[in-house]
Amino acid sequence: MLPWDGPVAYRAVMELELRHLRTLCAIADAGSVTRAAAVLSVSQPALAAQLQRVERELGGPIFVRGRHGVTPTPLGQYLLTRARGVLLAMEELRRNADRHLPAERPPVRLGGVAGAVSVGLLSRLSDLLPEAEVRLHTEYSPRVLWELLLSGRLDAAATVDYPGFRLRSPPTVLAEVVAVEPVFVAMSSRHRLAGRAEVELAELADEPWALTPQDGAGWPDCFYTACEQAGFTPRVLYTVADAGPIREMIAAGRAITACQAVFGGSDGVVVRPLAGDPVHMRHLLVCRREGPLEHMFDRLVRLAREAFDAYARRRPDYQSWLRTRGGDPPVAIL
Repeated sequence: MLPWDGPVAYRAVMELELRHLRTLCAIADAGSVTRAAAVLSVSQPALAAQLQRVERELGGPIFVRGRHGVTPTPLGQYLLTRARGVLLAMEELRRNADRHLPAERPPVRLGGVAGAVSVGLLSRLSDLLPEAEVRLHTEYSPRVLWELLLSGRLDAAATVDYPGFRLRSPPTVLAEVVAVEPVFVAMSSRHRLAGRAEVELAELADEPWALTPQDGAGWPDCFYTACEQAGFTPRVLYTVADAGPIREMIAAGRAITACQAVFGGSDGVVVRPLAGDPVHMRHLLVCRREGPLEHMFDRLVRLAREAFDAYARRRPDYQSWLRTRGGDPPVAIL
């Protein structure tokens, strides 16, 4: 029996909130406080401080810190096992409670990463199902969306994955590729390479970079891999989750960034393809089997492709790239 397993420890656990249990599970799944902070969209110092408060409450360390991240202590393993059970029980409670609530319009729960598919899909699905109440829940992390889908809190989700980090769906989930989108680079209109039709990744070896943080699903790890294959490690000076500040830094000439092909150019910012398309991302639609959307999954995929195409048509840089490759967004698995 673990030394903390007694009445005093029981009182301490009872004082914990569900959000604390979710935080501990996120740290264990991510393998480090820094990666978990990116998944949870909180700062690393704030998450570390919360972990320390929980450890003081329980009277011992939950994780052992090392050079490569964190690993659970015996106390941590005990707590995580029971925390996951509590969280699953709460999800089941919420899910079953929803079934007993009166609703004039049955809810359809759609998830998505903020981007080229989710909002357009919401609009099209709402038009297709006027009798239903279509809800949209967005997350920065595709991994969080995936967990929400598997736990039954979402019926379908528009998500993404990356080369080397392919999504593997279990038999309980339907999955289909919506489009394959290349990763471009955004730079100041005054940049030395701004006049190029496309840019070699190796030419950017000495540039200062601004990148979005880890999303728990392979970004920016896949980009680092592409840079290593091009012979360099990117010098990332800025890690920023919001595209607005990144755009301002680019326009001021302080940094360049890797971006989606549908990232819009603007005054002071140009978007250029990377020669040879060394990095890409897949837009995916995933749907729970035996959920309310299973019977119309193929139609849902078509709506998602329409949403991506409509968004992409408003991006001239991406349209120019598409014309060099036949004109339509690729949907093959590269």
